[in-house]
Amino acid sequence: MLSRVEKYLAHLDRLSGGVEPRFFPVKSTRPGLPGVTTVVYDGLPDDLLTAITYGVSLADHADRRGGAPELCLSVRSTDVIWAHALGHLAESLRGTCPFTYGDTVSFGERITPDSDMTAFVVFAAAVLDREDCTGIDVSVPGHEGHDAITIQGLHPIHEVERQFIQEHGLEAFWLRDRDLYDVRRPPVV
Repeated sequence: MLSRVEKYLAHLDRLSGGVEPRFFPVKSTRPGLPGVTTVVYDGLPDDLLTAITYGVSLADHADRRGGAPELCLSVRSTDVIWAHALGHLAESLRGTCPFTYGDTVSFGERITPDSDMTAFVVFAAAVLDREDCTGIDVSVPGHEGHDAITIQGLHPIHEVERQFIQEHGLEAFWLRDRDLYDVRRPPVV
C-alpha cells in the first residue's frame, strides 16, 4: 500500500519519464506539521530547471478550492537558488496563502544574484499539461473523503509587474509578450 507522498512521487516519476530528481527538504516552522520538500529536475524539459514542492498540501487553508496545492517553478537557469526560494516560500506561506491563480508573493529582495526579479505570481504550471496538474489522487486507506493535489505554477516576476497585477488583474499581465522562463528579461509593464 503506497503512502500519500509515495503516490505523489509516483505521479511525478510518470511525468518526468523516470528522470532522477534531487530532493531539498525545508524544516517545518509549524509544530505538528511536517516540512516541505522541493523536488528538483535539472534540464527538464529542455534547458529548464523545474522544481516541484511536496508539503504545501499538508496545511489547511479556508479559501482552498479544488485540490490541495503544490507548487511548480520552471526557469531557464542552472542556479538551484530558485528551487530553494520555492521551498522557502512554500513552507513559510502554506496555510496562509491559498496559492490560487492571480495571487502574488513578494520575496522582498532579488531572488538570485543573476536576476532582478523579486516576486512571484501563481498561474498554471507552464511545463505540465492541465490534466497532469489537477485531481492527483493521493488518498490512502483510512483517510476521510477524497485527497487530491493540484499543482499550481509559481512564476517569477518583477516588483513593478506584481504591482501591475494587483491593480489590473492577472489577465492584463498574462497577455503581454514575454519569455515566461527568462529570469533575466526586463519588465513588460
